Amino acid sequence: MAISQELLDILACPKCKGEIYLNDAGDGLICDKCKLLYEITKDGIPIMLIDEAKPID
Repeated sequence: MAISQELLDILACPKCKGEIYLNDAGDGLICDKCKLLYEITKDGIPIMLIDEAKPID
């Protein structure tokens, strides 16, 4: 299940309130400023909790 563009347009990084975007694999949302990946569940629900986010390089 993919995330709709409408949802992507209103979501923001919970840490910095900056822009996020869907990664190439389509299984997470990335904040470049915080260098965090917010995973998306199999049901298409993004986990927007700072403590659950994974750091990226």
